[in-house]
Amino acid sequence: MYRPTERRVRLILENGLTFEGENFGAAGERFGEVVFNTGMTGYQEILTDPSYYGQIVTMTYPLIGNYGVNVDDVESRHPYVRGFVVRTFSENPSHFKLTDQLSAYLEKHRIIGIAGIDTRQLTKAIRNVGAMRAVITTEDTPTSELLARMHEGALPDAVKHVTTQTVYRSPGPGHRVVLIDYGMKAGILRGLLDRGCDVIVVPATTTAEDVLAWHPHGVMLSNGPGNPEDVPFAIEALRSLIGKVPIFGICLGHQLIALACGAKTSKMKFGHRGSNHPVKNLRTGKIDITSQNHGYMVDADSLSDTPLELTHVNLNDGTVEGLAHKTEPVFSVQYHPESRPGPTDSNYLFDEFMAMMTAVREGRFAHA
Repeated sequence: MYRPTERRVRLILENGLTFEGENFGAAGERFGEVVFNTGMTGYQEILTDPSYYGQIVTMTYPLIGNYGVNVDDVESRHPYVRGFVVRTFSENPSHFKLTDQLSAYLEKHRIIGIAGIDTRQLTKAIRNVGAMRAVITTEDTPTSELLARMHEGALPDAVKHVTTQTVYRSPGPGHRVVLIDYGMKAGILRGLLDRGCDVIVVPATTTAEDVLAWHPHGVMLSNGPGNPEDVPFAIEALRSLIGKVPIFGICLGHQLIALACGAKTSKMKFGHRGSNHPVKNLRTGKIDITSQNHGYMVDADSLSDTPLELTHVNLNDGTVEGLAHKTEPVFSVQYHPESRPGPTDSNYLFDEFMAMMTAVREGRFAHA
């Protein structure tokens, strides 16, 4: 049972801005990149999304922890965030699925929480300056020393830290899909299994030759953390896979397809993280409300000399949200059609992947 702690905790940004609040979860000291998420619910799915590896996540919704945690709403083996920032932490959760309190869950996984700070001020600072490195600490380490150690928040080889280390299979009667795990949310696997797919999940470092050895009907590229340019082995594998098998990429998978086809990516000022981002499908004119979590984007200006065409755009800032290959069965989106958390507006993209694999198997694929 969680008991309120009197420990104080500091959140110090690399520009020196400092917040002091109440500690929940674990004690200690952690460095990471501080970002914000605008979702009103879904904090457990956010905590267990491997794309947040190495980050200190701020929730802009003011009340967090009120429904505790449960065994159903996890998206990976364990939480990957390095710190959790909230305005008000609920000490008395209530929900019919409740199996534990959020603070106890964070303490078990050695994640430091800070509550009672002005998360609006913090979010505005991130929006004005951009995503920054930061440290969250319950220790008495001098601020000057912590500022000098901000490099400890760097994320080298992020994908290799979150990918599966072994190949495993989730059998099904339908299409055989190799799912390359760059830091996969479980919702992506569920989306394939719900459609009867025979799924083989493989590590991020798997070569094109080893992927094709499974004789897949399609390849799914998952989400994942960090800079897409930091995984050249994945880009190289994709260059060999494009044209040989249908491919569907999500989030980091989308960015890797772009890089493999000659486009460029860049770091966003503060990224897109939340469950209310409007995206327009340029082919249909339809607008979906989407779940998003990314700090990098595909540069629209770099698409002109590639075999890719723009299919979706973000209505808030016009950034690239979807791509399709002009001649091969390959498409991708920057957002999360598997949701969790978030709306299910774009879940139909899994069905489009199923239809694409069927068309290729039957020899009738034609690019729209």
